[in-house]
Amino acid sequence: MKIIYHGHSCFTFQSQGTSLIIDPFLTGNPLADISAEDVSVDAVLVTHGHADHLGDAVEIAKNNNSPIIGTFELVNYCIAKGAMGHTMHIGGAFDFPFGRVKLTIAHHGSTTDDTSLGNPCGIILTMDGKTVYHAGDTGLFLDMGLIGDTNTLDCALLPIGDNFTMGINDAVRAVKMLSPSIVIPMHYNTFDLIRQDPQVFKDALAGNEADVRILRPGESTEI
Repeated sequence: MKIIYHGHSCFTFQSQGTSLIIDPFLTGNPLADISAEDVSVDAVLVTHGHADHLGDAVEIAKNNNSPIIGTFELVNYCIAKGAMGHTMHIGGAFDFPFGRVKLTIAHHGSTTDDTSLGNPCGIILTMDGKTVYHAGDTGLFLDMGLIGDTNTLDCALLPIGDNFTMGINDAVRAVKMLSPSIVIPMHYNTFDLIRQDPQVFKDALAGNEADVRILRPGESTEI
C-alpha cells in the first residue's frame, strides 16, 4: 500500500488500482500539496465534521461519483448536499470492494456550520492485507490498547499537535499501546496553535519497535 501525505490529517491510500482519500482538508489548508480538483479516488473517508477534516469531501465525492464513508449523521449531512454515501457507526465494520473499514471511538467533537454531526471516530482500514489506523482527532484513551491487541497494525497515523488533540507525550504513549510497525505523525504545524517538531516525537520513540516516518506534504511511503 502506498500512503501519500497531503498535510494536516489528509492522506491518500493507493493499492492495486484503488485510491482512497481521508479527511480531505485541501481548500484553505496552507500545507496542502494538491487541490480538490486534482483528486481522483474510489471513496472518501471522513473521521468527523470539523471543517479541517470534512473539508472538500462533498466536492471530491461528487467529482468522482464516489461514496463518502463515515458515521451516520455526518454522511447523511453529506448526502443532503448531493454526495453519495455509506453510513456506519462506531464499533461497526463493513467489507467494501476495496477492503474493510471499521470505525473506532475518538474523543473530540464533530460539528460544522453550527450543526451537530454526531460522534467523531477513528478509522481502521484493511486493504490488500495491510491494516492502517487513522486516529482522527482524539485525545489519548485507554482503549487504544484494545485496538492494538485486536489488530495487527502495519501503520498508525496519529495526531501530535496538542491543544485540540494528543500532544507528543500522549502520542508516544499511544504508540506503546497500539504497537504499530510504522507510525506517521499528523495534525501539526498547519496553524500556530498546533505547531510541533515531529523530530521530537521520533526521538522520544527511539528504541521502540515502531518505525517513525515523518512525511512532508506531497511525500509518500510504502507499507
